[in-house]
Amino acid sequence: MQSVQSIAPPRRTPFIDLLDTGVRAGRKLGLIEPAHLEKDWLLEHAAAEAGLDDFGDRWFECPMEVLLEAVNGEARLNAAGDLAAKHQFLHVLRDRLLTQMWFDRHPEILNRPIPHPVVIVGPMRTGTTRLHRLLAADRRFAHLRSFETISPVPRPGFEEVMAGRKADFRPKLASRIMKVARLANPRTLSIHPTGPYEPEEELGLLVASMWGMKHEAQWHVPSYGRWCEGEDATPAYRHMANLLRLIGWSQQESSLRPWILKTPQHMLDLPALLKVFPDARLIFTHRDPRAVVGSAASLAWNQTIIYSDHADAPTIGREWLHKTELMTSRMMAARRAIPADRMIDVQYDDMDRDWRGTMARVYRFLGLEIEGALPGMERYIRRSRALKRRPHRYSLEEFDLSEGEVLERMDGYINRFGVFIERRTPPIKRFIAR
Repeated sequence: MQSVQSIAPPRRTPFIDLLDTGVRAGRKLGLIEPAHLEKDWLLEHAAAEAGLDDFGDRWFECPMEVLLEAVNGEARLNAAGDLAAKHQFLHVLRDRLLTQMWFDRHPEILNRPIPHPVVIVGPMRTGTTRLHRLLAADRRFAHLRSFETISPVPRPGFEEVMAGRKADFRPKLASRIMKVARLANPRTLSIHPTGPYEPEEELGLLVASMWGMKHEAQWHVPSYGRWCEGEDATPAYRHMANLLRLIGWSQQESSLRPWILKTPQHMLDLPALLKVFPDARLIFTHRDPRAVVGSAASLAWNQTIIYSDHADAPTIGREWLHKTELMTSRMMAARRAIPADRMIDVQYDDMDRDWRGTMARVYRFLGLEIEGALPGMERYIRRSRALKRRPHRYSLEEFDLSEGEVLERMDGYINRFGVFIERRTPPIKRFIAR
């Protein structure tokens, strides 16, 4: 019998503890002001800093109010966490002001078409990043880069960048943010390897409307999650589409090249996505739900412990089991209205065993030849091996979940798509500090 392997539980790094202590001390001395996580203060402060007052469609204020109430009432942020939250809200609000500024200056941006985007739809940890970056290696497609999902909106004076007279500051800013993120929790590099210029998902473009699971993966905000689950996301997707137009314009990208898009949020919001992108082609990814739930919970845990001293592993496990079950059930319901020739299914294990053969099948679905794209894909595979320094290790047990419960609750999904269920070794157990 194999022995049960033990791994250390995720912990905050000393960097975050020192930062938290420093913020608390600074506030006692009056050197650092309170976080001011109130809607009116944040709106007024962002407008004063930017010297602008038009936020565009004010729909975002509804999710913002719900999110702020949950952050203040449920998230139990530490001092470093609420300082980070304030800066995140202000960053999003300033970007909204600058977005509207660019649309006013260059109304032609909003006329840019977004023809038949290719949208990868799958739960977290189902190989969506790998598939997205393989497709992004093909120059026939347009894609977001990581610095553009962190800072999607160009700064004032960007015309000088477009003319080649100045450098875009955003990649340097993204690099700094990533260094801080790695100081806060080095596991982020293993869980989601990236760099400023790596292809990245559009989750940040939905955050621009205060929408989406990114907030739930970094803060304990269950009331916000339940509220979003009952709302129509179409306004957030409209704003996302306009941000894609702005980014395409800033990239000086041809508006004829289809975008490659992906984020797990689309699992919950397929009707809204298809309302905004009616000619989208959809690639659905599937994986053993035990791996999906365990890995998603681990990702959320590794974020939450940065911002709060009260992260609870079983609570996080229950939340992401619920979220995964809801994502798959909503996806299956939405697919009933989608023509079969507009979608294809890709199994995680097929991609693991034979990525070239799987990608050839995807390209047949897209009506494209693959030969010219293969060299770029192979370069990405080599680059990804260099980026991923150590494997992402996790288990259901550390989140107080059992494999049997996950398989039972996800049985309909498994059977509907013939999801391969891996043979498991004895569970990896963590020594939990009590």
